[in-house]
Amino acid sequence: MRIFITGADGFIGQHMVQRLKGQHELEFLTEDLRDHAKVAMQISTFDPEIIVHLAARTEVEQSFYEQITFSDINYTGTVNLIEVAKELPNLKNFVFASTMEVYGWQPISDLIRDGKEEGIIAFNEATPPNPNAPYAVAKYGCEKYLEYAHRSYGLPFTAIRQTNAYGRKDNDFFVTEQIITQMLKNPKEINLGYGEPYRNFIHIDDLLDAWETVITNPDKCQGEIFCIGTDNAIKIKDYVKLIAKKLNWEGHVNWNTKPKRPGEIYLLNSTNHKITARLGWFPKVEISEGLDKTIAVWKDIIENDKPHNIRKNFSRGK
Repeated sequence: MRIFITGADGFIGQHMVQRLKGQHELEFLTEDLRDHAKVAMQISTFDPEIIVHLAARTEVEQSFYEQITFSDINYTGTVNLIEVAKELPNLKNFVFASTMEVYGWQPISDLIRDGKEEGIIAFNEATPPNPNAPYAVAKYGCEKYLEYAHRSYGLPFTAIRQTNAYGRKDNDFFVTEQIITQMLKNPKEINLGYGEPYRNFIHIDDLLDAWETVITNPDKCQGEIFCIGTDNAIKIKDYVKLIAKKLNWEGHVNWNTKPKRPGEIYLLNSTNHKITARLGWFPKVEISEGLDKTIAVWKDIIENDKPHNIRKNFSRGK
């Protein structure tokens, strides 16, 4: 198949290119996602059968401070891409990277905030979204625009609400890699944010399997939204303890060293029942195995002083 990928230089994009190259004809976005004319020219010339849209700013906390930039790239850029996709004669599917963050503040969050956890639930595709961050608002807006284009113009699409992916070797901004690198560099103490929320983590290998399954089965995914996670939320404080045990780290954690984000979300957890029933995908990498792989990568990077490959041009996903 001819597959057009935005964000090919990002965390998921780099791994996806390695998965798909040699099996499919690939083209990568080289223009600014917000430049409609140039994007239209590049995509229409390639005439893709599948569009994989990954390019975005994804640092949720930073979106509270750069609301306009996040909206411009994540929402306006996606709308530009959708408008181009509507005119493609041979398009079989537009696969969009959404996020579990669209669920935002749910009633269970009140219980967790007040220390009254009564069983952690998993959200599914029927759970009403209630986004509570500029990043999540933009992503949910993109989902609704895709639904509009699907109803009104027949645009084929699939939205993937993915949870917190880990297994990065490009930067240590995100929570798993941040914890690991701090512990490797600081044997006595580390500084972290808020430890009470529950989060769901998925290893990059499982996430790529899910994406590849969706990409290669366009006829089974038309107009669908799939949750991609592990249905196994863990409190951040317990996650830190698990990583510390694996590293034999016995230092002190200074919690709450940065302010909670506005409207802190206390639970993000998802079930995979729909995609498992429809496409047969389910996660295979247990969290212990996934952390072992990630720790090995960062030990190598830090011990051998290897440079981090930090993305900078988010409008192209680079």
